[in-house]
Amino acid sequence: MVPVPGALAVAAAVTAVSAAWGAALGPYGALRAAAAVALALAAAELLLRHCTRRFGGVTGDVFGALAETAATSALVVLALGR
Repeated sequence: MVPVPGALAVAAAVTAVSAAWGAALGPYGALRAAAAVALALAAAELLLRHCTRRFGGVTGDVFGALAETAATSALVVLALGR
């Protein structure tokens, strides 16, 4: 179990690093990279809540699905750019 403040701190740090990396492509790149992280986190959180409610907990398969969902969401956002 990860404490909420720690999870939020890591999410903010990853978003900031992603935006800094995207800044090499200009201000739109920074915004797009930060949006990709935010959407990936949101999609994974929604799936986690659904699986927890549906299955009553999480399993290794759920963690795998979370990782794949987050990665796919981020890649879709990044692919929709220029």
